[in-house]
Amino acid sequence: MVDDNELERLRDIAVPAPDGEAKARAFTAAMQAFDLDERISAVPQGTPAGLRLTERARMLWRDIMQRKLIATPAITALVALPIAGYAAFEMLKEQLRVIGGNGTVTETVADKPVAQKPEQPAVIEPLAAAPTKEKKTDADAETRANSQAAPAAPKPATEVDTLFKQEATPAAKRALQATPAESGQLAAGGKDGVGVIAGYSPKRSADELERADKAPAGAAAGIPASPPAVADSKLMVQPAPMPVDQLQPQEENRDRVENFKTNPVHETAQDPVSTFSIDVDTASYSFVRRSLKEGALPDPDTVRVEEMINYFPYDWRGPDSASTPFNSTVTVMPTPWNEHTKLMHVAIKGFDVKPAEQPKANLVFLIDVSGSMDEPDKLPLLKSAFRLLVSKLKADDTVSIVTYAGNAGTVLMPTKAAEKQKILAAIENLAPGGSTAGEEGIREAYKLAQQSFVKDGVNRVMLATDGDFNVGQTDDDDLKQLIEKERKTGVFLSVFGFGRGNLNDQMMQTIAQNGNGTAAYIDTLAEAEKVLVEDASSTLFAIAKDVKIQVEFNPAKVSEYRLVGYETRALKREDFNNDRVDAGDIGSGHSVTAVYEITPKGSGGEQVDPLRYGQAKVDNGGIANADEYAFVKIRYKLPNENVSKLITTPVTAANEVSSFDAAGADQRFSVAVAAFGQKLRDEDQTANFGYDRIAEIANAARGADPFGYRAEFLSLVRLASSLDGNK
Repeated sequence: MVDDNELERLRDIAVPAPDGEAKARAFTAAMQAFDLDERISAVPQGTPAGLRLTERARMLWRDIMQRKLIATPAITALVALPIAGYAAFEMLKEQLRVIGGNGTVTETVADKPVAQKPEQPAVIEPLAAAPTKEKKTDADAETRANSQAAPAAPKPATEVDTLFKQEATPAAKRALQATPAESGQLAAGGKDGVGVIAGYSPKRSADELERADKAPAGAAAGIPASPPAVADSKLMVQPAPMPVDQLQPQEENRDRVENFKTNPVHETAQDPVSTFSIDVDTASYSFVRRSLKEGALPDPDTVRVEEMINYFPYDWRGPDSASTPFNSTVTVMPTPWNEHTKLMHVAIKGFDVKPAEQPKANLVFLIDVSGSMDEPDKLPLLKSAFRLLVSKLKADDTVSIVTYAGNAGTVLMPTKAAEKQKILAAIENLAPGGSTAGEEGIREAYKLAQQSFVKDGVNRVMLATDGDFNVGQTDDDDLKQLIEKERKTGVFLSVFGFGRGNLNDQMMQTIAQNGNGTAAYIDTLAEAEKVLVEDASSTLFAIAKDVKIQVEFNPAKVSEYRLVGYETRALKREDFNNDRVDAGDIGSGHSVTAVYEITPKGSGGEQVDPLRYGQAKVDNGGIANADEYAFVKIRYKLPNENVSKLITTPVTAANEVSSFDAAGADQRFSVAVAAFGQKLRDEDQTANFGYDRIAEIANAARGADPFGYRAEFLSLVRLASSLDGNK
């Protein structure tokens, strides 16, 4: 017997550097040994079967393949590769010879018979290359250089490779997806009778795979150092690591946005009336901002021009008293991107309710805590955002918290804002996990809102989510009906989106519009502060609901017109006077802006051919109010009323300015934003209007910018210019 110490001493013996003749003798001896081995028949080597170990391995492999001892192709690959590899390793060991300087072959210890020992259950151990202390010879260096210079050609695919690539049965797939905790059960028979190697879990990250490739043989396979025995085999080697793209396929972007076509040009003689619902949402602007800052132009369908325009605060003139909830300001100016047209700029300013006059608030935070929210820009940002909102509430306001994942649950029953620490603790303890049962959460939130309903106050559910509702009622139309039903009780709904990759913007817009609320997208803490602190009054406290605008253009003054934006909020002409048709809300102090591009009669900028037979005349031979460009009508309801009221404004030459620069700074800045939105949507009207001109207009109209919103807009224009080849 040779113990480990003797082997260590033998390993440390210095080997003299061979000369050319020694190399030749060594090569000759190696060839003789090879020829001798080929002539050796099956000779007993201490094995009870009377066969060489290599022959036993071949027979064992053939027996496994013929009897199909492994049930599924995927498991075959995992077990067959280790068996074949370990057999190859043993073959190399038993061929080991000590070759002397004279070229003779000396029998090694491995060739001598050894005492028989009883069979013991095999313990699978990872194989690792033993460290060596021997000095490298010149021949070794030459061999390494040759191997680096001329890498070996890839080997042809084997039967094992083929098996490994075959698709596993459903049961095997479940086995391969098992977590380490489940692997022990599966090794002993597993679920559905499928066994796997204990402790194996293919759910590894790219970094883990890279570390596995560099690790010792057993560790590279993800196999623990001392796993339980598998079957009755003594043979084991690591399987090749699976490619990263097989273990972790690329995540597809599942953001859902509503596809819509840009508003067309209308011929006034044929279609003189334009009707749409007011909008105070801002989600599109912050979504566009995030895309640009991440180095990509936004998807055109994520660009809703009206939301970009209305993202910014403007100093429009407001009403004098709360009895008239808002005031309108109309300005007609030349169009900076088309010398043949003009812009009709309609601005609405809501009455600003003073803090002392603000009604009590009953708020229910409906928070998505599904597994997909476990990202820095989702639940952690959401928690910080709602902490900011809590700091804005008055002591007598009420807060409840409902969460939803696989199912919905109440985290905080209605609690006065005076107990701020209790509310903040409930927010802090939120943790992600599970699927997304949003519909169940909405029902629970409305139920809590009704329990603590405040008459003549603000009763609102504030939904914060990253995406789809994938459990329960998930269809947008069904959710719309649910929201419409609850809206009639006096409880409104606002929606706040977080994160990317799973955002259902289309659903957010649908339920916010039908819940008498707003939709915002929060991508940074600064945006959370803007939406929930700076704009809290307009976000929470509605001064008018179901606000609609209808504009009738005078065909004697205007040949054509088109509405910039508001495509997803268009209404039928008859909807304007129908109080059953829902529309947008205006909050305390909120401003809303709409821009029409109009073609004056006879300007030469018409895009639609005139009718051959012209327009029929009225009985008196003329047209009433022929000096007006248009007639603007605004219909609204007070928050606690169900019958609408009407405000009208004729648009005449008194509303017109002689040049674009003569318009107010807020009007000019909002037009720059409108041009930018159209440019991002690649609309024909602004195709030849450069980003540099947009930046020039915005910079000249920047005005007071206490929060830096307009400065940030200028940076976004520069980013878009660098990303867009069509400048």
